[in-house]
Amino acid sequence: MIRILRQIFRTGIVTEPLPEGAAAEVETVGLKLEEAVRERFRRSITIRQVDAGSCNGCELEIHAINNPIYNCEKYGIHFTASPRFADLLLVTGPVTRNMEIALRRTYVSTPPPKLVVAVGDCACNGGIFGETYASLGGIDKVLPVDARIPGCPPTPLQLMEGLTRLLGRPERRKSR
Repeated sequence: MIRILRQIFRTGIVTEPLPEGAAAEVETVGLKLEEAVRERFRRSITIRQVDAGSCNGCELEIHAINNPIYNCEKYGIHFTASPRFADLLLVTGPVTRNMEIALRRTYVSTPPPKLVVAVGDCACNGGIFGETYASLGGIDKVLPVDARIPGCPPTPLQLMEGLTRLLGRPERRKSR
């Protein structure tokens, strides 16, 4: 618990109003993301966000990309509550033993092509939670991961850049 509190104090508030010059950077990254989405999916991409056992820091940043400052909707990114309509799974947190089956079912319910993105240090490698009696560690212990966006938590701009890198890559077939 002390480690988590130290991490919170060290990170501080991540989502704040943008500084003067940052709006142009968000617009530039957003346009690149829109181009990658249109090239890969022709119109828009639908994302299902799954919390596999996180502290909710990454969720706050994911919600921030949908706020009026970052406005991911105008770049062709939509969120859905159902994995049956999703093109991409955005997974946060280490996989807790309680969420393992639900995460696998969500993955199976997602139609192909299935893309999985591990968001945050916990999803990438277990983070401060690691592998314990209650946690399996990173998402790659349960699902094949297409991209990782590290950070504790990653900023909305880093999330948009990570999605741009993923969607800009050519498609490849999964082994699982």
